[in-house]
Amino acid sequence: MSVIGHVAVNVFKESVRDKVLYNLVAFAVLLISVSYLIGQLTAGQDVKIIKDLGLASISLFGLLIAVFIGIGLVWKEVEKKSIYTLLSKPMRRQEFLLGKYCGLVLTLIINVSVMTLAFYAVLAYMEVTSPVNIRASWPAPATDLNLLKAIALIMIELMLVTAIALFFSTFSSPFLSAMLTVGVWVIGHFNQDLRDFGATISSPIAASVARGINYVVPNFAAFDVKLQVVHAQRVPFTDIALTTLYGIAYAGFVLLGAVIVFSKRDFK
Repeated sequence: MSVIGHVAVNVFKESVRDKVLYNLVAFAVLLISVSYLIGQLTAGQDVKIIKDLGLASISLFGLLIAVFIGIGLVWKEVEKKSIYTLLSKPMRRQEFLLGKYCGLVLTLIINVSVMTLAFYAVLAYMEVTSPVNIRASWPAPATDLNLLKAIALIMIELMLVTAIALFFSTFSSPFLSAMLTVGVWVIGHFNQDLRDFGATISSPIAASVARGINYVVPNFAAFDVKLQVVHAQRVPFTDIALTTLYGIAYAGFVLLGAVIVFSKRDFK
């Protein structure tokens, strides 16, 4: 565990020094802040627009961080030939890989936290400056804590995306890993449509392929409760807990696959 922690800390330090990471987070924070100005253009709906744009920004830029840093975690070590030095030390391959994963997850937690603080700062400013009659028309307070439910599931989704990006990076190039990861993410958000498509088409082969993809690809749509919390709809904690367990379990299986592939890879 100490080896995994040491690798994770190094990954976190490298990510913090990455200027691309700073630019992504800064742009996300800026977009969240600008959402306040955009919201003012639609009278009566501004708080919903700000919440929707804020959550979408956290999700999108978290995804960019997970994909474009995740795909390089293994590839950079192989490209720089430092993988030979690392694996010659008293470190097992699974410890190296899990340490890389934990380091990126830690980076994501810190960055999502920063974006969340900026998001709530904008909402708090809006709540303080809005007239009483306007606040009374809102379905929920601007700083509604139920928004944290959506952010928590975004974080679980990003943990799963990170595991998928790391899995592809164990055997493919960064470009292909990015394409495959984004492809899985997109398909996973249309799982229900894919299931319905498989039930309506007449071709047995196509229906079987659709069902197979539906079973293999994670259901990313389950992590998306942004619409519900923005409109102050009830999202039970049991649903949050079950979705969280689903995401963690799926990420565990993907990481197991990554460890198996990485342990059999020949770097000679």
